[in-house]
Amino acid sequence: MKELGIDIETYSSVDLPSSGVYKYVEAPDFTILLFAYSIDNGPVTCVDLACGETLPEDVLSALTDPSVVKTAFNAAFERICISRYLGYAKPFDPAQWRCTMVRAARMGLPLALGQCGDVLKLADGKMAEGKTLIRFFSMPGRGGVRHMPDSAPEKWRLFKKYCIRDVEVEQAILAKVRRLEAPDFDDELYIADQEINDRGVMIDRVLVDNAARFDEEYKTELLKEAQQISSMENPNSPTQIKAYLQKVTGTSIASLNKANLDELDEQLVYWPKARRVLALRREMGKTSNKKYNAMQACVCSDGRIHGLLQFYGAARTGRWAGRLVQVQNLPQNHMPDLDFARNMVKGGDLDEFEMNYSNVTQVLSELIRTAFVAAPGHTFHVCDFSAIEARVIAWLAGESWVLDVFRQGGDIYCETASQMFGVPVEKHGRNADLRQKGKIAVLALGYGGGVSALEAMGGKRLGLTETEEREIVRLWRGSNPKIVRLWDIIEKAAISVIKTGKEIKIHRGIIVGFQWGMLTITLPSGRVMCYPRATIGTEYNDGWRGDHDIIEYEGLNQTTKKWGKIRTYGGKLTENVVQALARDILGMVILRARRDNLPVVFHIHDEIVVEAPLERPLSDVINLFSEPIAWCRDLPLKGAGYTTPYYLKD
Repeated sequence: MKELGIDIETYSSVDLPSSGVYKYVEAPDFTILLFAYSIDNGPVTCVDLACGETLPEDVLSALTDPSVVKTAFNAAFERICISRYLGYAKPFDPAQWRCTMVRAARMGLPLALGQCGDVLKLADGKMAEGKTLIRFFSMPGRGGVRHMPDSAPEKWRLFKKYCIRDVEVEQAILAKVRRLEAPDFDDELYIADQEINDRGVMIDRVLVDNAARFDEEYKTELLKEAQQISSMENPNSPTQIKAYLQKVTGTSIASLNKANLDELDEQLVYWPKARRVLALRREMGKTSNKKYNAMQACVCSDGRIHGLLQFYGAARTGRWAGRLVQVQNLPQNHMPDLDFARNMVKGGDLDEFEMNYSNVTQVLSELIRTAFVAAPGHTFHVCDFSAIEARVIAWLAGESWVLDVFRQGGDIYCETASQMFGVPVEKHGRNADLRQKGKIAVLALGYGGGVSALEAMGGKRLGLTETEEREIVRLWRGSNPKIVRLWDIIEKAAISVIKTGKEIKIHRGIIVGFQWGMLTITLPSGRVMCYPRATIGTEYNDGWRGDHDIIEYEGLNQTTKKWGKIRTYGGKLTENVVQALARDILGMVILRARRDNLPVVFHIHDEIVVEAPLERPLSDVINLFSEPIAWCRDLPLKGAGYTTPYYLKD
């Protein structure tokens, strides 16, 4: 036996989506119902564990045999569930497992098994009855009743057929996606990723429980006040709020999004009660504090949260996606007295907390990061790259003046502003007011964006007029001609290879190609980005270029979550390449941390959080960031960091 393909059906009274698989398997009633497998892509066998059947000895031994590769779609689920079911103290070694879902993601395909099969147009796809059967057999029914196989024998027979079909679909997908070989470092990075999820991160349970209670009780107070002032039954209802404001002010309110709320607040200066109701509505609507509830739902018996990150969660770039608590979008903290605020929450007295802080929900939001704590005898070393995307895009394009700024340890925002406006710019000195314009330009304009990109980055909040924004776009592009040219080079190469099928090598060894009906971009790291079913369409009446060729491919629409045609262009392709390379660079740092026995507990964007023994200095982690990488040896990289007992944004 060389390869064992597996799919299982399970039961647990714990809710899997909100709690994650590590908490799911801790339920006393957790069990595996069905175990379907294929040996070396042979016929599928289904073992009915729920009805007393047992796994064959060769399959049991294969589960821990390092010479046998175990495959599954979302292999982490099978790996963790099976190891728990068989009584192992720790999850199986991820080095022995290969995830078909990750392999599919590497080819730009969906992360859902059924959707992936549909996109690949498999003759026999995932059975539509599956969701209903899972709800019936794998979850508690009404009143907590559990449905056993003998209570619905026909459904159980169909459930076994469903489990077998899943293995068949997975094997069919695997046959198609394994033709794209990942570089060794990316396979190793998957193993490191699984180890990070297995390791988990500790939370301050007292802080989390009290913060969740504070948020609920305080919002109840706000609701009562809003009801008293306005006589509304539900001041949280957008419909009722709009009707109330129209009645009081005579003005029709179109939307209650954040931008509109800011404008409304200024308009309601002569209606203090309405202004107060709106302020209460804003506080009640603050959803970030729900992360405390999310932590409560998924924290395991060891006091740690496991499974926070999804490897290859973002198609094409391969960046990680957040799961459960969504650490990728934690609110920032700007409070100078975090320790005091944390201790107040841990004290558990909401009245005392309100006496010290007028904006309770905002303070609780700023404390979310601090709920992640280092284990006793350890500390967090938090380190990140400085302006990693600005470095990578300059390196790719050959924008030498930008690279020189980084090599000399300069301030890229000051130097960019200086290039743009032709005057010296110093952070706290001459022309310091221009630095912010340099910063927003660096952050917003690297991928072909214009005024709208500056707006999205907060141009209006900085007081910039549209005329000023247009000037910033013009000046930045004039100062970075090689980056601007890179957008055009990548777009023309992509159009050419789709039309001709002949690969083109461009900057830094990047190869743009076309195979399996996909536009492919091979990165300097050796990893390949895929754009499925790529074709050339026509964009009509473009205000800048008139009618012209446009690149189209199939992918998951981030708004509708449906598979369909997506259009792209040179700037967007450049963004994909830069973010993918930045991801690979961070991946190298994660692998080095693993090599040096520096346990990463989670990472966010270009930052890693290491739970280090007290005797390991911060410099051990910082040094990982500047160690040269073979495929980008002349790219100036630098890390910075800090040490803290709990996570925060320094």
